Amino acid sequence: MAISPQFLDEIRNHVTLSEIIGRKVKLTRAGREYKGCCPFHHEKTPSFTVNDDKGFYHCFGCGAHGDVIKFIIEHENLPFIDAVKVLAAEAGLQMPEFNPQEAKKAKKQKDLYELMDEAADFFERYLFDPRNRDALSYITDRGFSIETIKTFRLGFSPEDGQELRKYLEGKGYTSKDMIEAGVLKPSTRGTEPYAFFRGRVMFPVIDRRNRVVAFGGRILPEHIRPPTRSDFEPPKYINSSETALFRKGHMLYGEPQARRAAADGQTVLVVEGYMDVIACAQAGINGALAPMGTALTSEQILALWKMIPSDESVPVLCFDGDNAGKRAAQRVAENILPLLEPGKSVSFAFLPEGEDPDSLVQKNGAAALKRFLDRPTSLIEFIWQNQMQGRDFKTPESRAGVVKALNNTIDKIANRDVQVHYRTLLKQKISETFFPPRQSGFYDKDRQKSKFSSLKPPRPPSTQINTIAPKVILAAMINHPHIFERAEEYFVNMAMPHPDYEHLKSTIIMNLNENPDMSRDKLLESLKNSGFSQEIGDILNESVYVHASFSSPRANEEEVAEKFLAYVNDANEAELEREIKGRWKKAYLDSSEEEETKLRHLISMKTAEGY
Repeated sequence: MAISPQFLDEIRNHVTLSEIIGRKVKLTRAGREYKGCCPFHHEKTPSFTVNDDKGFYHCFGCGAHGDVIKFIIEHENLPFIDAVKVLAAEAGLQMPEFNPQEAKKAKKQKDLYELMDEAADFFERYLFDPRNRDALSYITDRGFSIETIKTFRLGFSPEDGQELRKYLEGKGYTSKDMIEAGVLKPSTRGTEPYAFFRGRVMFPVIDRRNRVVAFGGRILPEHIRPPTRSDFEPPKYINSSETALFRKGHMLYGEPQARRAAADGQTVLVVEGYMDVIACAQAGINGALAPMGTALTSEQILALWKMIPSDESVPVLCFDGDNAGKRAAQRVAENILPLLEPGKSVSFAFLPEGEDPDSLVQKNGAAALKRFLDRPTSLIEFIWQNQMQGRDFKTPESRAGVVKALNNTIDKIANRDVQVHYRTLLKQKISETFFPPRQSGFYDKDRQKSKFSSLKPPRPPSTQINTIAPKVILAAMINHPHIFERAEEYFVNMAMPHPDYEHLKSTIIMNLNENPDMSRDKLLESLKNSGFSQEIGDILNESVYVHASFSSPRANEEEVAEKFLAYVNDANEAELEREIKGRWKKAYLDSSEEEETKLRHLISMKTAEGY
């Protein structure tokens, strides 16, 4: 039975090599790869490596090498067809039915891959032809280096619709082959087929196995392209039609580079188009990808999660900050909700109105883009903002309306565990927004301002504050280390309820005393290197941020210090009140003069401090 290369690729794309092998061999992470003892020969020192990015395993001891299909064949001692059936079941794919044409079709697809690679070579060479100086200058003037141009295999297509056909015919391909590959169009006038792309900058679309499967083409600016013979204005971009090699809804432009970046721990970023992907790479942001001129499909979203080798797969989706960008983000969010799984989500980065990554980097440099990418909006925060923005909630009916809309949105989440957590967090946000505690200075802005002007010194660390407050305070200091100089006295004296948190606090103080200008990223890196990854995971998450938005990395930096100090003041007040109540009870039950003296001291402290 012949199995098409396309079906085998689907299997490889739907299973993760390290997961399959990890069930048979104990693997440990080692940079981009996994290592373990080879299952094909006896060894004590691991020399067997697994690389998900490349899709291959290799043993430096015995030379065993192959992909996931070969591993199942050799490890399980199965025939090729049986190994494919095992992996197809694992991937949830239906085995193709046998028909006599399958072998012929498989050979044809192999030939088409070779044809597309030849076409890409032709376009690349044509770009660097002296006749096309204007096209090359257009690309380099956009800030792209020759190295970047060659990395992405950019090219240029001739105005002459027959040059590519003649070149590929010289390589042994027929016009029928070229039409099937999508690089030629049949003529409606009975003449020779002609090139689909003419006079355009060419962007080869390369799959995860580094094979060219399609092209995108951008028209040159009007001042450097030949004049047209009519009023027809050609579209700025055109893309290959779907072929046996190319399915638009399954592909993402820039995937090979993004997979390598993801394996190195870099952010995976979805942008709008080819130029944005390349501009990001030129700026050192190598995890950028783009859909093929359409909104993200379910298959593309699943592929994004799959390429991130982490328990937390959260790619960043980049949009223009105008209303059209917000609407586009909303459509993507609605498509993603049914797919959410534990540890798999997305976040959003909204650029200034009218800007895209390409234009922003050109105008303001890579640092400007990175600032937006470093502080994305989580999916739950985007859903909340999208429902709350621009609405008046003065009446019970309007409040009930937004609650209903939020619940309807959450109903789209298929995974029950994820849905439960979304409901819990949104209930907390609804409660905080519509039913704030009357006595809490954090919610009472007027009271907060008056208190801040006479903020009291911190209490001695003899007592501990409530459970969530330490996390909020630690999160705020980690996410906004610039407030340390102003809030050092209060932070240093704040008691922590757990030795690990106290140790973390001390390490933060040590880092910021040594380097007062330390950035959030550098501080995080230092803390993780000091063994606090677990504590950071417990602290830097939405379940903490919903209690005090200033502790989030997305908070307005100019307001963080004031809100931090006010929050500390509230926490001290609450703790003092709890301690007084506890002393009343103990003094009454014990009839102890010592307890009564301590109680009087606490009450006088409360009076003196203005609580």
